[in-house]
Amino acid sequence: MRPTLILETTAYTPEQIIHLQQAQLALAGRSNVGKSSLVNALAERKALAKVSATPGKTRSINFYRVEPDNFYIVDLPGYGYARCSQKERNAWGKMLEQYLVECAQLRALVLLLDCRLPAQKSDVALAHFAQTHQIPLLPVLTKADKCTQKEHAQRQQEWKILLSGVVPLITSAKSRNGVAALWEALRKAAAN
Repeated sequence: MRPTLILETTAYTPEQIIHLQQAQLALAGRSNVGKSSLVNALAERKALAKVSATPGKTRSINFYRVEPDNFYIVDLPGYGYARCSQKERNAWGKMLEQYLVECAQLRALVLLLDCRLPAQKSDVALAHFAQTHQIPLLPVLTKADKCTQKEHAQRQQEWKILLSGVVPLITSAKSRNGVAALWEALRKAAAN
């Protein structure tokens, strides 16, 4: 049975972050990594998450309930490029750090990485943050349709070294390549 994603609630401030009893998987990545497109691919819907040509449009924490599995995919604001003030970026950073450190139901950080790019400092920093706080990592290479098989293999190897042997999944929201494997990995992570 194909899971269903339902946008249940949205938080804009640390005070609004809800403390659900169900397992949660945090979805994080750079502002232009394709998080919204991947959420829509997982949901098999075109507009569940707003996709924009301007990176950094997700400025809230969005809680998507996964049914019938009864866990949450938590879409975090993108980091890196975004057309906003440094003050606003700092506020997002504090809210994300608070969520990642304090959420007792967090089962994994699903780290989205652009398949076209070598490891970026901000991605490596977030992976290190997760490892330091003993948050399991589920790395996912996005936009695979824009790369060759050789580039996929190179990027996987690069991240495998950086993540102490963890090999990223390869996905494409456009072609839906890897989406079924990602669902399987998400369900497994939520059950741990």
